[in-house]
Amino acid sequence: FVFQRPQHLMTRFAAQRRVFFVEEPVYDGGQPSLDVSEHDGVQVIVARLPRGLSRAESAEVQRAMLDEFLERRALSRPILWFYTPMALPIARSWTTRSAAIVYDCMDELTGFQGAPAELRDAETELFGIADLVFTGGESLYAAKRHLHPHVHAFPSSVDVEHFAQALRMREPGDQQGIRRPRVGFCGVIDERMDLELVRDVARRMRAYQFVMIGPVAKIDPASLPQEPNIHYLGPRPYADLPAYFSGWNVAIMPFAHNAATRFISPTKTPEYLAAGLPVVSTSIADVVRPYGLNGFVKIADRPESFSRAIDACMGSEGRDAVLQSQTWIRARSWDRTFRQMETLLADAIARNGAPLPLGPAARPVHAQPAAAGRA
Repeated sequence: FVFQRPQHLMTRFAAQRRVFFVEEPVYDGGQPSLDVSEHDGVQVIVARLPRGLSRAESAEVQRAMLDEFLERRALSRPILWFYTPMALPIARSWTTRSAAIVYDCMDELTGFQGAPAELRDAETELFGIADLVFTGGESLYAAKRHLHPHVHAFPSSVDVEHFAQALRMREPGDQQGIRRPRVGFCGVIDERMDLELVRDVARRMRAYQFVMIGPVAKIDPASLPQEPNIHYLGPRPYADLPAYFSGWNVAIMPFAHNAATRFISPTKTPEYLAAGLPVVSTSIADVVRPYGLNGFVKIADRPESFSRAIDACMGSEGRDAVLQSQTWIRARSWDRTFRQMETLLADAIARNGAPLPLGPAARPVHAQPAAAGRA
C-alpha cells in the first residue's frame, strides 16, 4: 500500500546483498505457485494458493515452494528478517542454518483487528530464536525490552530530501480544484483512525478543506465520514507525496486511542515536518514524546481543542514549530537508521561465528522508488 519502514530498509540492503521479501499469500483458487517480481532491487515473492486451505496447510505449501525456490538460488546461511511472527512456519527450514535472525517489531500486532489467536505464541517463539530485535518506537521498546537481551528502539525515520521537495513543487491537478485553506492526512485509513474526530472537526471547520490520501483497509468504506469539506483522494505514489503536501496548510494525525495505536510510532510525523508542514496529532505516546514535548507538534484529542490547534498552526506558531524541528528531524534519516542497524546486525552475525553474507550491489543506496508499493 505505502512506502514505509520495510521498503526503506530493504531497498538499502538490496544495494549490498540479495534480498528476497516474502509477502502474504494470495488465495485465487489455482494451483500453488510463486510470483516473483523486482521492486528497487528487492525480489518480492508472493505465493498463489488454492482456496480452502487451513492455516497449517497454507504454511506447509508455502514452506515447500519457498525452500525449493531458495535452494535453487544457492543460499548459504542467509539473514532471516521477520516483520511478523506468523511467517515462522514458512521459514522454519532456514532458522537453524541462518547467519542471524532479526525481528523488526514495528507494531504490537496482537492489538490489530483480525489478529490470529496464534500470534502471541508465535512471537514468544520468535523472541526465543532471534539474535536481534528492533522496535518501531520507544513505547514498544519499553514493552518488549525485558523479553530479549538484544532489543533496540528505532522510531520512525525520514528521507528529509525527498519530503523537502514539497517546498518547491507544484501540486497535482486533482488537488488544485480543492479550495484553501487545506488540512491534510496521508496514510492507511483503518481501525487506527478516529473517524468520529475527523467528522466532528470537519463540521466545526467548514471553511477548511480536509484532504485524505491513502488506501482504506480493514474497515467498511461506508463508515468514512462524508462531509462536503472532506475529500478522499485514495492512495498515491510515494514519489508524488511531496507534491500533494505542497498544497496543504496543516497536516493532521487523528489517531484513535485503542489497542492498535497504543505502541505506534507514525512515520508521517517526521515526513510532514520535513515537508514544512505544521502538525496536529492526538496524544499518541510516541508523538507526545518527543514531538509534543519539544514543541514540534500540537497535541489535542477533543474536537474543540483539535480545531483550535489547527487554527493556531495557520499562523506564526505553526511556522515556528516547523523551523525549530528541522535540525532534530535531519538527525533521524533512514540512512542513519540503516547504518546503525547494519552495525548491530554485523555484531550479531559475529556472535554467531558466521561470515557476513554479501552480494553484488544492486543500485545506489539512495535510490528512490518510482511508486508506492509493498517490498
